[in-house]
Amino acid sequence: MEVKKTGLYEVHRRLGAKMVEFAGYYMPIQYSGILEEHKRVRTTAGVFDVSHMGEIEIRGPRALEMVNRITINDAGKLSVNQAQYSAMCYEDGGIVDDLLVYHRGDHYLLVVNASNTGKDFEWIMRHKIPGVEIENTSERITQLAVQGKAAPAILQKLTDVDLSQIKSYWFTEGKLAGTPMIISATGYTGEPGFELYFDHAHSENVWNRIFEAGKEFAIAPIGLGARDSLRLEKKYCLYGNDIDQTTNPLEAGLGWITKLDKSDFIGREALLKIKEAGLKRKLAGFEVEGKMIPRHGYSVQKYGQVVGQVTSGAFSPVLEKNIGLAYLKTELANPGETVEIEARGKVVPAKIVKTPFV
Repeated sequence: MEVKKTGLYEVHRRLGAKMVEFAGYYMPIQYSGILEEHKRVRTTAGVFDVSHMGEIEIRGPRALEMVNRITINDAGKLSVNQAQYSAMCYEDGGIVDDLLVYHRGDHYLLVVNASNTGKDFEWIMRHKIPGVEIENTSERITQLAVQGKAAPAILQKLTDVDLSQIKSYWFTEGKLAGTPMIISATGYTGEPGFELYFDHAHSENVWNRIFEAGKEFAIAPIGLGARDSLRLEKKYCLYGNDIDQTTNPLEAGLGWITKLDKSDFIGREALLKIKEAGLKRKLAGFEVEGKMIPRHGYSVQKYGQVVGQVTSGAFSPVLEKNIGLAYLKTELANPGETVEIEARGKVVPAKIVKTPFV
């Protein structure tokens, strides 16, 4: 299968980005370096091309019923122009994907993980009900994430929309850099910022205008490498690492988006039983005492016995420590507990800590 290119592929090449194949697209993993890019977002602002993400629209008189049937959060609580973090589950409570749900008035927009777009679309179509229309619009949309403390000031230069009035997890539709788009106060870094959705024909123009406006703040392009370390510091789950079909949202710490008291949804009965039985394991954060960077798949041990596996790990540029996540037996998942991380015969101590890390 041919690897796809976002509308900014040539821009990334010109900027000297290290490109990799990710989720069927050529994507920038880094430009100047992961450490530098990570710090740029935490101090001023950076721009991520996340056009590989999937967008699926659900329309029709029963659109809300459909969205509520396939997601675990309660879309019925959404006002027009409000977004929510949610997930879709299989009948057994395993996670299909985590996603954002946007209430756009006459329809709902689901923004799903890039690597899952095809699978998610097929799954949604399999559960289609009469009275709805479903469309995968991913190929037509460029998505940019402008994140960091200076992001609002930078973007305000380019729009008449009062960005200070857009609360977290709300959005508006207006012009920015002369281009009609969704301006959403969401992101995957834990910093202030916006995610912008617009027609891919305007990709380079919008990108260039943002960088002109951000020059005084030393705005920088940011790759997927720093995106991963930024989200890990905030304990934001990554599908395929921390959550997948073998994990459920309750043990992943996503009980806050799992509305078991709403009308029936796919996976509800299984999740109710899991909750009633009590969680056997939890996704916990840890800090490594030493220089080993914990990697996905490394084993977690206690008294020489394997008690879990690392799901995500990285060096935290803010804490200047190596951090990670792992599913552990509930009694081992409390802050202050100690475990060991093993890799290639080497064992290093680690301490369970409260999350988010930063």
